Amino acid sequence: MITVFGSINMDLIATTARLPKPGETVAGTGFSTAAGGKGANQALAARRAGAQVGMAGAVGSDSFADGALALLREAGADLSLTKTVEEPTGTAHIIVGGDGENVIVVVASANGTVGEEDAVSAVAGMAPGDTLMLQLEIPAASVEKALSEAKRQGVRSIINIAPLTADAARLGRMADIVIANETEFELLAGKSGIDGAEREAAMRQLHAETGQTVIVTLGAEGVVAVHEGVVHRARGLKIEPVDTVGAGDTFCGYLAASLDAGLAFPDALRRAAVAGSLACLKPGAQPAIPTAAEVAARL
Repeated sequence: MITVFGSINMDLIATTARLPKPGETVAGTGFSTAAGGKGANQALAARRAGAQVGMAGAVGSDSFADGALALLREAGADLSLTKTVEEPTGTAHIIVGGDGENVIVVVASANGTVGEEDAVSAVAGMAPGDTLMLQLEIPAASVEKALSEAKRQGVRSIINIAPLTADAARLGRMADIVIANETEFELLAGKSGIDGAEREAAMRQLHAETGQTVIVTLGAEGVVAVHEGVVHRARGLKIEPVDTVGAGDTFCGYLAASLDAGLAFPDALRRAAVAGSLACLKPGAQPAIPTAAEVAARL
């Protein structure tokens, strides 16, 4: 069983031939809305990967709420720990360029009301060996409380330290498994401008200090991890990306589901990397998350 404690958003997505520079206006080529939020994205990815998933978070009492939960509800995720509040549902304002790269502005709204009492409730019904997944789009104090509760109850914790916040390095060291991209890992390691062998050495050092599994996603180069003293690497697929916005969340959700199902760590890493690649082939975050069958066909 996986419980995701995190954000739920409605994504407002504009496409354009190229991303604007600061102060510049460019013409858009399209607009769409899609359910999003890093927490909800990862929950849907884990559910599509085959896991039993509960989503703990908050939405507003507005017109965006139903749409933000629609795909999770359709997939059969347990939404009993998702509360409705007076604040608006969270939104992410996304611009996607012609090369698939994107810029995003996230407005927390209802996500900012997720409190420490919600963290206690989210973990209370979990059993030892269950998996708690977290990100950083809800208040840091709530994430910290959830991590502490998970440790106390013998629940495996996975944190994706995105988006990058002032609390990311501290919270990242509290989880059993930490997932970061290259930039986020530099903050975690306390070093900048590292790559290749230096990054691997920093990952080994962090692993030795904390005992946690350390995973760094490398975009088109795949993923590298240190797990139980061993360095693992996995490649995704060679693709021409349409939209990279959901790739990281898909990776996280598939990794959690694969470990929850008992897959060996290298196999779970590879499955998650392939799923992340496939998520780049369609626009949007949640609509682009592949099914387990789609991932299996490419492994």
